[in-house]
Amino acid sequence: MKGVMRHAASMTNVLPIAIAGLSASAARFAASANRVVQQHDVDLAAELVQQKLAAIEFKANVAVLKTADQMAKAALDISV
Repeated sequence: MKGVMRHAASMTNVLPIAIAGLSASAARFAASANRVVQQHDVDLAAELVQQKLAAIEFKANVAVLKTADQMAKAALDISV
């Protein structure tokens, strides 16, 4: 039972990190989109790369949240 509790504590530490990553990647995407809209001499290729990277980061953080959720469910199933 102690092992399950230790892992549950570790998973709770992952959630704020993943949520902060989601927020950061959304902000990165929004900043790039704003530059494209507001600036006349913007490098569209560089901004597209920034937007793609932000999308990849966002998906990675969502995957972390899904995995943490699955692990929490598995830990609850084991402890019951």
